Amino acid sequence: MAAPCLTGESVLTWRRKQLRLGGVASALDWLLDLEGGVSWQALQQLRLEPNSTVNLAVPLERLEAIWQRHCNGQEPLQYLVGECPWRDLNLRVAPGVLIPRQETELLVDLALHTWNQHSGHMEPRLWADLGTGSGCLAVALARAWPRGKGCAVDRSAEALQQAAHNLTAQGVADRVTVRQGDWWQPLQPWWGQLELVVSNPPYIPKAVWQQLDPVVRDHEPALALVGGDDGLEALRAIAAQAALALAPGGWLLLEHHHDQSDAVAALLRNGGLMQVEAHLDLEGKRRFACAQAPGQP
Repeated sequence: MAAPCLTGESVLTWRRKQLRLGGVASALDWLLDLEGGVSWQALQQLRLEPNSTVNLAVPLERLEAIWQRHCNGQEPLQYLVGECPWRDLNLRVAPGVLIPRQETELLVDLALHTWNQHSGHMEPRLWADLGTGSGCLAVALARAWPRGKGCAVDRSAEALQQAAHNLTAQGVADRVTVRQGDWWQPLQPWWGQLELVVSNPPYIPKAVWQQLDPVVRDHEPALALVGGDDGLEALRAIAAQAALALAPGGWLLLEHHHDQSDAVAALLRNGGLMQVEAHLDLEGKRRFACAQAPGQP
């Protein structure tokens, strides 16, 4: 069925009908934008000029079918559409892969700032992303550091398949090695050479995860979300071997739960790292940790 040209009033009427059936307005507007090709700005213009016309990228029937699956089964719209905007990217996502979050964009900014502030040369020669998932962090860093080499690690073969696709789609696959396994283990051939490592590991305590909204709890992979009973299982494993795996003076940057900052800082110090610092997320909560391996870079 061909994508229609509709009046603004027709689109707005359809939108009101969908919202009466359930769901959140911002999510429906996201669907109209990403799948329907009607940006938020265009939607506001239709409200001002309801007699104007708009060309949809797909028929309303397709948008309605996706919306109903989302409302009835609590399936994430990103999975139903098959992609997720993140930073300046559109990344492919599917069930079995964590959907990239907006706050994780700040981990990229923190990595770039930390390296620029402390490095003695233009780019890290070797960096890594532990628990890469969709590959969002690896893609962003590879684009920022075109002369460096990266490694993207994940336990999940399903996640690595998505990451490999996104690395290829963004034209950086030749600069990033994809490895399957747990945290530092697949990178043992490069231990002592990793100048900067980022990770957004599973950090949600199991009891907290059980109370999450069904759209997250029932559909996104628990492997990428649950960090054991206290949420620190993966963070503990990463911190324990960081001083061995990082190059002298190398940097580790982590995302963690909003109430884990003190615990993560203690893990990093106990693991032999220095210069341990906490950094804030978009809501002003201590969401990130940064630490340096001993020795001169």
